[in-house]
Parts: sequence; structure tokens; C-alpha cells
Amino acid sequence: MGQPDSRGGGERRPDADGLPPGQRPQRGWPVTHYGPVPRFRPERWEFRVFGATADGDKRCWTHEEFSALPHETVLADLHCVTKFSMRDVEWGGVRARTLLALVPPAPGVTHVMVWAEYGYSANLRIEDFAAGHTVFATHRDGELLTAEHGFPVRLAVPHLYAWKGPKWVRGVEYMTADRRGFWEERGYHNIGDPWREQRYSYQEQPGEGPEL
Repeated sequence: MGQPDSRGGGERRPDADGLPPGQRPQRGWPVTHYGPVPRFRPERWEFRVFGATADGDKRCWTHEEFSALPHETVLADLHCVTKFSMRDVEWGGVRARTLLALVPPAPGVTHVMVWAEYGYSANLRIEDFAAGHTVFATHRDGELLTAEHGFPVRLAVPHLYAWKGPKWVRGVEYMTADRRGFWEERGYHNIGDPWREQRYSYQEQPGEGPEL
């Protein structure tokens, strides 16, 4: 059976391994990221939700406070734009829906920008962010993430390419209009649906992203 695309507007058939087109199964977990691994300083670490919140205020958590938020487990695949896929990854952490409930967005919010260390960013449609399996992961397979894989927090958005889930996340900005994130400004697709092979910005259709 075909895999529904993230907009509910059709189906794309998986390949023989049940993966999105162009992907290959991966053993192990390669380390892929841009720039150096940041040093974690718990006394300085803060996670914040800001921007177009319903009450106009921002909300901040220390590392201890964020770690005390409801912890849930999500089992999902991970698809990297470099064409490897990992099956049945067990992410443990805080669902994006939990943050949306704690800090509701204003009615006009259409997108979020997820901010990470060194000013790295990734933009998401609000419906992708609010998906039930989108999670701010602190654990994988029951173990704390390593620094190379995003400790203390990385975002997992399993139905999109993995660059849409930054490592070393520090906050979420609610937005009433779309803006491109780090890789989206550098030629990657604004949406990043692996079932539609939305890898690069030249593939974008009208309405799928702000002008470059």
C-alpha cells in the first residue's frame, strides 16, 4: 500500500524495502551535522518558546525543568536526505504537542522556526510540528543521546527528511508567515517530504515556500 504524503493529497509507493523512493536501509547511526559539537553547560542551558504565542509572552525552561516535562516514546523511521534510512528508531522525549498545549500559539500561526545552537534553524509548517510523532528527543532506545547525536535535545519529525529535526535544540518560534531555515536558504526543499523526494528548492511547486 502506498504511503500517504504529509499533505494528504495522494500516495507515493515505497521501494522494495518499504522505504521512501531513493532511500537505502542503514545499519548503525552515522554522525551527520554542520559545524562543531557544542559544549553542554547545564547552568546556562535554556529552552524557550516565543514569537506569536496566544498570550504574547514567552516561556522558558531550565534543563532540569525541561527534563521534568512528560516523557513519551515514539517509534518511527529516520530518513536522511543523503539517502540512508534507519528503521524503527525509538525516540524518547517531549512531544511537540505537549509544548503546544503548555504554550498555545496565536490563532494566526502557520509555521514554526526551530532554533538550535550556533543560530542553526529549521522551519516547519504548524501541522508538521503538531504531528503526533514529532518529538523533542532526549533518548534513543532508552539511552540518553550522545553529544554527537544531539544531546541534550534534538527534534525528530519522522515524516520529513532528518534535516528538519535539528540537533542541540534551544527553542521554538511561532510564526504567522513562513521563513526559510538554515538549509532551506541554501538550496534544500522548504517542506522536505521524503515520500515525494522533496530534496532541493528547485523542485518546489508554487506555494511550497517563500521566494529565495
